[in-house]
This record gives sequence, C-alpha cells and structure tokens, in this order.
Amino acid sequence: MNVEYLKYFLLYFLIINIVGFLSMGIDKYKSKHNMWRIPESTLLFIALLLGSIGSYIGMYTFRHKTLHAKFKYGIPIIFIINIICIYYIFQYFIILK
Repeated sequence: MNVEYLKYFLLYFLIINIVGFLSMGIDKYKSKHNMWRIPESTLLFIALLLGSIGSYIGMYTFRHKTLHAKFKYGIPIIFIINIICIYYIFQYFIILK
C-alpha cells in the first residue's frame, strides 16, 4: 500500500469532516443572529466531498437542519455514497502496492 498517498487521504478526510461539522455550527449561529447564511447546496456539497460524517454529527450537535428532509435523509444517503467511494479509494491504494 502506498503509505504516502494514504496519509494525504486521511488528512483530507479529517479536514473535510471538521469543515462539515463547523459549517453546520456556523450556519446555525448565523441563522439565530439573522446573518448571511451558508447556502444549503454548499452544506450538501461539503458532505458529498467525503464530509458526511462531520456534517451529520454537526447537524445533531447543533440541532440544525434536522427537520429538513433534504438533510434528514440526504446526509445519510450521501454517507452511504461516501462509504462506497472510500471503499474504491482503498482498493486503488491496495492496487498501488
């Protein structure tokens, strides 16, 4: 397994999930203070970029968007898509060994 690429992937995975988590918290804060909001498409896109775990945890930590069907069902579906992508990414790393 090409360990160098795997390190970069894991670093990316950690960062994108932190971004997903924080984006839910920031958007919740902005919604409470009548400020400019993060577009829903951006929140979903962050989840699609392998940040679904952080987005999901952020949704329920900050109690944000949990009643919106797009997020209530969309984030878990994106999570499943993320798992499939991660599986194929790891298969790629195994092939590179």
